[in-house]
Amino acid sequence: MEHFVPGRRPALPLRLLEVLEPSGGGSGRHFVDLCRGMHERGHHVEAVYSPVRAEEGFVRELKAVGLPAVHAVNMKRAPGPWDLASFLELRRIIRNNDFDIIHGHSSKAGALTRIRLPGPHIPRLYTPHAFRTLDPRLGRGGRLIYGMIEWGLARFFTDHLICVSEDEHRHALSLHMPGDRMSVVVNGVAPPSCEMAQTIRASFGIAPDAFVFGFIGRLSAQKAPERLIAAFQSIAASVKNSHLVMVGAGALEGPLRKAIAESGLQNRMHLTSAFTGPQAAPAFDLLVMPSRYEAMSYVMLEGAAAGKPIIATDIGGARTVIEDGENGFILPNSDDTSLLAKTMAKAAAPETFEELAAFARSRKHRFTLDVMLDQTETLYEQVATKRRVSAILQPAE
Repeated sequence: MEHFVPGRRPALPLRLLEVLEPSGGGSGRHFVDLCRGMHERGHHVEAVYSPVRAEEGFVRELKAVGLPAVHAVNMKRAPGPWDLASFLELRRIIRNNDFDIIHGHSSKAGALTRIRLPGPHIPRLYTPHAFRTLDPRLGRGGRLIYGMIEWGLARFFTDHLICVSEDEHRHALSLHMPGDRMSVVVNGVAPPSCEMAQTIRASFGIAPDAFVFGFIGRLSAQKAPERLIAAFQSIAASVKNSHLVMVGAGALEGPLRKAIAESGLQNRMHLTSAFTGPQAAPAFDLLVMPSRYEAMSYVMLEGAAAGKPIIATDIGGARTVIEDGENGFILPNSDDTSLLAKTMAKAAAPETFEELAAFARSRKHRFTLDVMLDQTETLYEQVATKRRVSAILQPAE
């Protein structure tokens, strides 16, 4: 595994192609931050995204970066015969440009950018943003199939693989991926602004002295928001003057709104997609992440950067950000919400909360965007340099 010296700058500007299929969540956030950061540092950056699942805000933000080119290539999440057309379009973009690095993000773009036909070699990098095999709902057969695919691509088609947490790195090693071609680069965030905190609370009629449990993320099975609703229902009577604010959208929005309406706690549980994670995090007292699996969640980093205590299941990145019992709590990953409810009530108790919050504030500057960009930039230069040296040493035909 590579080690980096933050702050190192590359000797030459690089030509980079960044490719992503999904546009939402942490992978979309990382992608835009990386494209913008490398562009501002003087590199030639072109981006490829898929309009199939693209969120309007993501596309708008990506195009606003001012890159030399932003390409739309139809890529679908599920594998199928349509992948051939996507592969050929990506190949056309690659062949028409002299890129130094091709960086695929998430599984579909990672596969399509790494599989290649004979010809001049351009280094391929891959950031999984959570291996499919991390999903605990995936059966043994599914883990075997996806694990073999990831192993084969990593072993034979990948110049370097970037894990976003030590947990993801350990998982990659458990799949027998080549450790000498892997690095850990933890995601980074800019310090969040507190400007919207009071506005968000006021929009739901939440008093300034109320205790707010917060959730940020896609309303999907992976993020398990239903666990949090069930836990809050259990403690609402005992943790008086408390509210739950959930920020996100997704497939489970309808069932979650129904559960809130049937709970009798409509005035204390609030669901919205009107705010971003960085806007919402400062409005919370405590962030709760009941996810079933993660690699390294941006939401967790946003909460940490806002100086908020965090309760999370034992997911990827949790032990990187949370010191159990110091700035939050790490819980077993279970659909039994009794322990989650008990821990939320414990954390909201005034004396416990003050200790958690003080420790969280002392750690708020640990995961910055500049550190992530420095480390990625250094890795790009290392891989590009190896390519240049190899080209010089290769005998002429």
